[in-house]
Formats: sequence, structure tokens, C-alpha cells
Amino acid sequence: MAILIDDPRWPAHGLLWAHLVSDANLGELHEFAAANGIPLRGFDLDHYDVPREAHARLVAAGAHHVDGHTLVRALIASGLRVTARERRGR
Repeated sequence: MAILIDDPRWPAHGLLWAHLVSDANLGELHEFAAANGIPLRGFDLDHYDVPREAHARLVAAGAHHVDGHTLVRALIASGLRVTARERRGR
């Protein structure tokens, strides 16, 4: 099991954001986020949005830095991925 984080390259609210995911289960993801000060409001169905300012701290805490393609492939392989179509339906 691993926590993965991609590059903070997604702009919103005047900041750049990265995605934090688990390659195994959401419980592991929530536990890691809580232990590292990431609020639950940052959770978006299958990942946490985290600001660029938290990136290095999360990597130091054990998140594995990967590129966006690797992150998405791991999320799909885990069975946790929520597709855009599923997001619209919620």
C-alpha cells in the first residue's frame, strides 16, 4: 500500500494544487491526510486536493511523488477511481 502525490500543477483559487491518493484503500488515504493536517474538506470522492505549499511536507511524511499519469493509473488499478461521469451523477 502506498500514498501517491502528483505535481502541484492544477490552478484554482489563486493556488496550484496536487492530488493525493491511495493505491489501495480510502481508509489509508484518510488516515494519512488527517495525520498530516490535510482537512477532510479537501477530499473529492477518490483523492485529496492539496496545495503546493504542502507538497514537500507530504513527501517527507511518506507520500510517493509520481507523475500525473502514474497517479491516475494507480488509482484506476486500485478500483477507487471515480470517473467524470460518476462525479456528475453524485
